[in-house]
Amino acid sequence: MISDVHRLQRAFDEAELRADTDVLNALLADDFRSIGEQGYVLDKAQWLGKFTEFAYTSLESSEVEVSFYGHAAIVRCVQRSRSTWRGQDMALTVRVSQTWVELSEGWRLAGIQFSSLGM
Repeated sequence: MISDVHRLQRAFDEAELRADTDVLNALLADDFRSIGEQGYVLDKAQWLGKFTEFAYTSLESSEVEVSFYGHAAIVRCVQRSRSTWRGQDMALTVRVSQTWVELSEGWRLAGIQFSSLGM
């Protein structure tokens, strides 16, 4: 089971890097929420819509840990990224916590939270 969720976490990262909203739409739960490093909240539609102004140029996850709790899994990792947002270059290092839930249609990402590491 760990390898299944870890594989989905990698597929999520790859879809983010490619801005593949079709894959992301399939991976995200309908009630998905993201909490950004400054506390802002995005729902599924807003998350998928971010790619009109945002693009990754690189995205790497390390220190990946997966823990299971019944039909839920928490993935914790450190993410280093370079991106552009509204024409501005950005470089971030954040600690990420993803909440994956096992639904009748399979595992879906229900939530993600970012905390800045200030590196």
